Amino acid sequence: MPAISLPESASVSGILDPADSSQAARALLGHWLGLQASLCLSPVLARKCLEASDGDPEAALGRSGRRPGASPREIEDWISELARRGVRALPCTAAAYPARLRALTDPPPLLLVRGQVGALVASGVALVGARAASGYGRRMATELAAALAQAGLVVVSGLARGVDAAAHRGALAGGGRTLAVMGCGPDRIYPPEHAELAGQVADSGAVLSELPPGRPPAAAHFPLRNRLISGLVEAVVVVEARPRSGSLITARHALQQGREVLVVPGRIDSVQAQGSNALLREGARPVLEARDVLEALTGPFRALPEPVRPDPLGVEGVPSGQDPAALYAALVDEPRNRDDLQRRMQWPSGRFALALMELEMAGWVEDDRDGRLSAVPARRRAPPNGA
Repeated sequence: MPAISLPESASVSGILDPADSSQAARALLGHWLGLQASLCLSPVLARKCLEASDGDPEAALGRSGRRPGASPREIEDWISELARRGVRALPCTAAAYPARLRALTDPPPLLLVRGQVGALVASGVALVGARAASGYGRRMATELAAALAQAGLVVVSGLARGVDAAAHRGALAGGGRTLAVMGCGPDRIYPPEHAELAGQVADSGAVLSELPPGRPPAAAHFPLRNRLISGLVEAVVVVEARPRSGSLITARHALQQGREVLVVPGRIDSVQAQGSNALLREGARPVLEARDVLEALTGPFRALPEPVRPDPLGVEGVPSGQDPAALYAALVDEPRNRDDLQRRMQWPSGRFALALMELEMAGWVEDDRDGRLSAVPARRRAPPNGA
């Protein structure tokens, strides 16, 4: 795609900073935001119009025949909001724009990025999966992400509940970088309870969106978001996926884009894993450990330490006493609701409640959205005081 003229204040990378108050910089950013507002859901058309307009966003919008997606006043407000949030703009014509995305037939015309723009061009692996993931799925995502981050890969996911959040947290716990691709505007966080996690991701890597400010999460946004997740990376790992899930859409995009697709095998009686296990049946490469992912990639990566799978009855930091440790062990393989867990333990109510309270207060057990209890992986928790 052709380059365009940049204002003298713009960096040679082509990154546009909303905090730049020069008239030329604000005008150029305004044109890109205007194009994004009109054509972000039609990236193929955006690319064709930009190519026919020598990379000029204002001319490309006129050539598209689309109405402006935002008024000049709205765009001015967006620029101020992006500056306030520390979000920068990366046009598809910029030198810093990821080559992997530029090679797609439908690259986003504009990316809005909070964090390190350079993280978008590093070698990366996407980890995707079910929002209502099992404890096993979340644990595998966490452990894989941590190991891959330690090997020097950027871990990419979608900031959603379940596997996505576990992947981001695992990469952070591994001391590496992670990217979160959102299906809403850069001034929103979805789900809202992941606001703190999004800040941590931006500090280590980046949070990005191809949608203009103000756009809420919507059904039409997520297939686009998924093709962006796969487009940024060399391989996609599906940890858990139901049939007809968004994770399978990401896998389909990956195959169309020429990316590797790998799958963590799931329980054959688990509905959360029916879609991902079907990918294995169709020939996807299984992932039993992080080394399986590295073998599917090219490039020098750091050697991985031997995987550590601690005995749940001896995890450092679990509150002292056999009852809390035994209760924690009963939740390691899969989440359970309170009644099922109590029946499994066959303890008197008082004994069960006391052990569970100790685990919950120490942060070693959490509630799922559906009310089930799950064991929190050891690497996500610092040992409680006095443990």
